[in-house]
Amino acid sequence: MNTKIEKYINSGILEAYVTGAATADEERLVLQLKQQHPEVRRALYRLETDMELLAQSMAILPPPGSWDKIEAEIDALIAHEKPVPQPFSERQQTYNPPPQDNAPGYIDMESESNHIRVHKAWKWVLAAVFILGKIFLGTAIYFYLENRQAQQQIKDLKTEIKALK
Repeated sequence: MNTKIEKYINSGILEAYVTGAATADEERLVLQLKQQHPEVRRALYRLETDMELLAQSMAILPPPGSWDKIEAEIDALIAHEKPVPQPFSERQQTYNPPPQDNAPGYIDMESESNHIRVHKAWKWVLAAVFILGKIFLGTAIYFYLENRQAQQQIKDLKTEIKALK
Protein backbone atom coordinates (compact mmCIF):
# COMPACT_ATOMS: atom_id res chain seq x y z
CA MET A 1 0.00 0.00 0.00
CA ASN A 2 1.22 3.47 -0.83
CA THR A 3 2.48 5.30 2.28
CA LYS A 4 0.80 8.58 1.26
CA ILE A 5 -2.56 6.81 0.88
CA GLU A 6 -2.00 4.96 4.16
CA LYS A 7 -1.27 8.26 5.95
CA TYR A 8 -4.35 9.78 4.34
CA ILE A 9 -6.53 6.87 5.49
CA ASN A 10 -5.12 7.13 9.04
CA SER A 11 -5.44 10.94 9.14
CA GLY A 12 -9.10 10.90 10.26
CA ILE A 13 -10.46 12.62 7.17
CA LEU A 14 -12.34 9.47 6.16
CA GLU A 15 -14.01 9.39 9.58
CA ALA A 16 -14.96 13.04 9.20
CA TYR A 17 -16.39 12.25 5.76
CA VAL A 18 -18.45 9.32 7.07
CA THR A 19 -19.84 11.32 9.99
CA GLY A 20 -20.58 14.33 7.78
CA ALA A 21 -18.07 16.64 9.49
CA ALA A 22 -15.80 17.08 6.45
CA THR A 23 -15.63 20.32 4.52
CA ALA A 24 -16.73 20.51 0.90
CA ASP A 25 -13.11 20.42 -0.32
CA GLU A 26 -12.35 17.38 1.84
CA GLU A 27 -15.44 15.62 0.52
CA ARG A 28 -14.38 16.24 -3.09
CA LEU A 29 -10.88 14.93 -2.35
CA VAL A 30 -12.23 11.81 -0.61
CA LEU A 31 -14.55 11.05 -3.53
CA GLN A 32 -11.71 11.59 -6.01
CA LEU A 33 -9.34 9.33 -4.04
CA LYS A 34 -12.09 6.75 -3.66
CA GLN A 35 -12.32 6.50 -7.44
CA GLN A 36 -8.54 6.33 -7.92
CA HIS A 37 -7.44 4.08 -5.04
CA PRO A 38 -9.12 0.81 -4.03
CA GLU A 39 -7.53 1.07 -0.55
CA VAL A 40 -9.50 4.23 0.14
CA ARG A 41 -12.66 2.58 -1.21
CA ARG A 42 -12.18 -0.41 1.13
CA ALA A 43 -11.42 1.81 4.13
CA LEU A 44 -14.57 3.87 3.46
CA TYR A 45 -16.63 0.70 3.11
CA ARG A 46 -15.29 -0.60 6.46
CA LEU A 47 -15.98 2.73 8.19
CA GLU A 48 -19.51 2.94 6.79
CA THR A 49 -20.21 -0.66 7.81
CA ASP A 50 -18.83 -0.05 11.32
CA MET A 51 -20.94 3.11 11.69
CA GLU A 52 -24.05 1.24 10.56
CA LEU A 53 -23.38 -1.61 13.01
CA LEU A 54 -22.79 0.90 15.79
CA ALA A 55 -26.04 2.69 15.00
CA GLN A 56 -27.95 -0.60 14.89
CA SER A 57 -26.49 -1.71 18.23
CA MET A 58 -27.52 1.58 19.87
CA ALA A 59 -30.97 1.70 18.31
CA ILE A 60 -33.95 1.69 20.65
CA LEU A 61 -37.07 -0.10 19.53
CA PRO A 62 -40.20 2.03 19.64
CA PRO A 63 -42.93 0.93 22.04
CA PRO A 64 -45.40 -1.58 20.63
CA GLY A 65 -48.36 0.01 18.95
CA SER A 66 -46.44 3.12 17.85
CA TRP A 67 -46.96 2.38 14.19
CA ASP A 68 -50.71 1.93 14.74
CA LYS A 69 -50.91 5.31 16.54
CA ILE A 70 -48.98 7.05 13.75
CA GLU A 71 -51.12 5.43 11.10
CA ALA A 72 -54.32 6.42 12.94
CA GLU A 73 -53.15 10.05 13.19
CA ILE A 74 -52.28 10.15 9.50
CA ASP A 75 -55.65 8.64 8.62
CA ALA A 76 -57.38 11.23 10.82
CA LEU A 77 -55.50 14.04 9.07
CA ILE A 78 -56.46 12.69 5.68
CA ALA A 79 -60.10 12.25 6.71
CA HIS A 80 -60.50 15.89 7.77
CA GLU A 81 -62.06 18.14 5.21
CA LYS A 82 -59.71 20.77 3.94
CA PRO A 83 -61.11 24.25 4.62
CA VAL A 84 -61.74 26.42 1.60
CA PRO A 85 -60.01 29.77 2.05
CA GLN A 86 -62.36 32.73 1.96
CA PRO A 87 -61.34 35.81 0.04
CA PHE A 88 -60.30 38.75 2.19
CA SER A 89 -62.65 41.68 2.26
CA GLU A 90 -61.95 45.15 3.57
CA ARG A 91 -64.73 44.79 6.15
CA GLN A 92 -62.86 41.99 7.96
CA GLN A 93 -60.23 44.20 9.53
CA THR A 94 -60.65 43.13 13.17
CA TYR A 95 -60.57 39.65 14.58
CA ASN A 96 -63.86 38.49 16.01
CA PRO A 97 -63.52 35.16 17.79
CA PRO A 98 -66.24 32.65 17.07
CA PRO A 99 -69.00 32.63 19.68
CA GLN A 100 -68.54 29.94 22.29
CA ASP A 101 -71.28 28.40 24.30
CA ASN A 102 -70.84 29.01 27.99
CA ALA A 103 -69.69 25.59 29.14
CA PRO A 104 -70.80 24.73 32.68
CA GLY A 105 -68.06 25.00 35.26
CA TYR A 106 -66.19 27.81 33.48
CA ILE A 107 -66.13 31.54 34.04
CA ASP A 108 -65.58 33.83 31.06
CA MET A 109 -63.07 36.56 31.76
CA GLU A 110 -62.55 39.40 29.34
CA SER A 111 -59.64 41.83 29.18
CA GLU A 112 -59.35 44.40 26.41
CA SER A 113 -59.06 41.98 23.50
CA ASN A 114 -58.24 38.58 25.02
CA HIS A 115 -60.61 35.90 26.22
CA ILE A 116 -59.55 33.50 28.95
CA ARG A 117 -61.65 30.64 30.25
CA VAL A 118 -60.89 29.62 33.83
CA HIS A 119 -62.46 26.67 35.61
CA LYS A 120 -64.35 27.69 38.76
CA ALA A 121 -62.32 25.30 40.93
CA TRP A 122 -59.20 27.35 40.23
CA LYS A 123 -60.79 30.47 41.72
CA TRP A 124 -59.99 29.31 45.26
CA VAL A 125 -56.52 28.17 44.33
CA LEU A 126 -55.73 31.56 42.79
CA ALA A 127 -57.14 33.33 45.86
CA ALA A 128 -55.04 31.15 48.18
CA VAL A 129 -51.89 31.80 46.13
CA PHE A 130 -52.58 35.54 46.22
CA ILE A 131 -53.10 35.55 49.99
CA LEU A 132 -50.02 33.38 50.61
CA GLY A 133 -47.99 35.73 48.44
CA LYS A 134 -49.05 38.68 50.58
CA ILE A 135 -48.23 36.75 53.78
CA PHE A 136 -44.79 35.78 52.46
CA LEU A 137 -44.13 39.36 51.37
CA GLY A 138 -45.06 40.68 54.81
CA THR A 139 -42.91 38.04 56.50
CA ALA A 140 -39.95 38.84 54.26
CA ILE A 141 -40.25 42.56 55.02
CA TYR A 142 -40.51 41.84 58.77
CA PHE A 143 -37.40 39.64 58.78
CA TYR A 144 -35.53 42.15 56.63
CA LEU A 145 -36.24 44.90 59.13
CA GLU A 146 -35.34 42.62 62.06
CA ASN A 147 -32.06 41.69 60.35
CA ARG A 148 -31.25 45.36 59.72
CA GLN A 149 -31.94 46.15 63.38
CA ALA A 150 -29.78 43.20 64.55
CA GLN A 151 -26.94 44.33 62.25
CA GLN A 152 -27.17 47.82 63.73
CA GLN A 153 -27.08 46.42 67.26
CA ILE A 154 -24.03 44.30 66.41
CA LYS A 155 -22.32 47.36 64.98
CA ASP A 156 -23.11 49.36 68.14
CA LEU A 157 -21.81 46.55 70.36
CA LYS A 158 -18.58 46.37 68.38
CA THR A 159 -18.02 50.09 68.82
CA GLU A 160 -18.71 49.78 72.58
CA ILE A 161 -16.21 46.90 72.86
CA LYS A 162 -13.58 48.92 71.00
CA ALA A 163 -14.28 51.88 73.27
CA LEU A 164 -13.84 49.73 76.40
CA LYS A 165 -10.48 48.39 75.27
